[in-house]
Amino acid sequence: MICKALHVGIFLVCLTGLADAAPQKEGAAQAESIYQKGLAALKRGDLNSARISFEHVLKLAPRSPEAHNSLGFVLFTQGDLDSAISHFRTALKLKADFPQAETSLASALAQKGDLQQAVPAAREAVRLAPKDAETHRTLGRVLSFAGDLEGATAELQQATELDPQRADLHDEVGSVLAQKSRLAEAAAEFSEALRLQPSDPHANLHLGVVCWQQKLLDEARNLLSKAVQLDPKSAQPHYYLARVLEDRGEPDEAIRELQVAVRLQPDLAEAHNQLGLLLQRAGDADGAITAFQQVVRLQPENPDAHNNLGLALIQSGQASNSIAQFEAALRLRPNDASYRGNLGIAYLQKSDFDGAIAQFRSALETAPDDATLHYNLGLALKLKDQLADATAEFQKAAHLDPNQADIHYTWGITYWQQGDFPHAADELRTALKIKPDYAEAHYTLGTVLKQQGNLPDAAAELREAIRLQPDFAGAHTTLAAVLRQIGDTAGAAAEARAGESIAKEKTNLQAATFATNSGKRLLAVGDLDGAISQFRNAIRMVPTYAPAHYQLGIAMSRKGEKKEAEQEFKKANDLDPRLTPPAE
Repeated sequence: MICKALHVGIFLVCLTGLADAAPQKEGAAQAESIYQKGLAALKRGDLNSARISFEHVLKLAPRSPEAHNSLGFVLFTQGDLDSAISHFRTALKLKADFPQAETSLASALAQKGDLQQAVPAAREAVRLAPKDAETHRTLGRVLSFAGDLEGATAELQQATELDPQRADLHDEVGSVLAQKSRLAEAAAEFSEALRLQPSDPHANLHLGVVCWQQKLLDEARNLLSKAVQLDPKSAQPHYYLARVLEDRGEPDEAIRELQVAVRLQPDLAEAHNQLGLLLQRAGDADGAITAFQQVVRLQPENPDAHNNLGLALIQSGQASNSIAQFEAALRLRPNDASYRGNLGIAYLQKSDFDGAIAQFRSALETAPDDATLHYNLGLALKLKDQLADATAEFQKAAHLDPNQADIHYTWGITYWQQGDFPHAADELRTALKIKPDYAEAHYTLGTVLKQQGNLPDAAAELREAIRLQPDFAGAHTTLAAVLRQIGDTAGAAAEARAGESIAKEKTNLQAATFATNSGKRLLAVGDLDGAISQFRNAIRMVPTYAPAHYQLGIAMSRKGEKKEAEQEFKKANDLDPRLTPPAE
């Protein structure tokens, strides 16, 4: 929670009291005037002018500790830490009892990551100015960076006691308390910060995050929405607002906030990761792949990043490309059974059943009681027609996790393939007890019952499958056959027509998807006319296919046909609100 960047306000406090101590040697009046100009420029945020002024002062009065400290601050703010530290040290050589310079030095050393020297410098500042809230604040921050949260809390609380009207101090105490999971106390500090300064974006953000952690989602949403309004160019409020919206069951709104967050801060890996997960759940495999690729780029040593990218690639049918990602994850964490299991799934999707079986068996050596691994191994064995071995694995999986409907469903299909209809029906009924809305299981049970000659029960199961999934073409077609056997020719004809119509629609959708993907490949190599032809062909087959309209909009935009591009983007957005025009 506590911000790792050092606030400019620390140094401005140091500078505001320096006018009386400005250089008093030869040229004192001129040096004083230039020094004041530097302070004025600093307050305006004009760092270059301030730097020029302070450098000029040091030419006139090279032994002025205040000028060294002020120039050090400017250099620190500009990111030149080594030069800043050098000036702070010079200031302290010239004036040993200079708490502002000690505070500045401690902050610069901490920013550089040299905590071994930063902590003593901050403690010396407190020794020199024990009643100064800023020295305690700086020591508290440095201790928090060093991982001493107890010490940090004590120092920051001391700072608030010395200056209780400073909202930023209460906010920092709350941040450290939140890191220690003392959420109620943290919330109290953030609330006090907001009482003192209601428009503070940091306190709104921090209290919003604590409310989210406490599952107070309405309060969290209100606070984080306000933080976004107060600081719309900061990525963090958008990111945490997205997390709250996700938990509130508003994934589309969460996706929009995450898209803003990564646009504002492209190196915010956690936002890219969360965006990828939400897009994956929403069925946008391409968007998820793009997001996870960013995470891998930002965190190449993060095995979960490679694993997530691999799963997204599998979801989009790119099993071959996913293998390299799972292998990268396993190089980073060799004994992770879930990664190896996912690698097995990639081989399974490629129809490399031997490769899949080898990976699942290897994963089971690490996690022998993992029901999903036994199930996946059984599935691979089944697809290789090793039905007896597959049945044994399904039995193990069902024993380990008796409430996983897919295990019983696939086990039932395996019995059915072996001609064991009674056991097949038993397993399918078990699957339906666990998951009554399992349309595929109702359909398969109906098919088994049809083959057993139990036509009334078969018709009932098939009708239930259709009720649960009206566009289930196979269920309509099989029900037509059952009704024909029963003698209901009119009903059979109606179901047959429905099945044919749905099958045609699905065929068209598959063709439209293929055409759109072909168009995207042509677009990637710069063949605009070829891409446009493919996208229009997809729209001709399925006029309501939003991705084709969206990609056509991109192609027309690149061709300079802005008006038609806008029309296509609008059609895409009307069909799927998640598809918004890309930023210019």
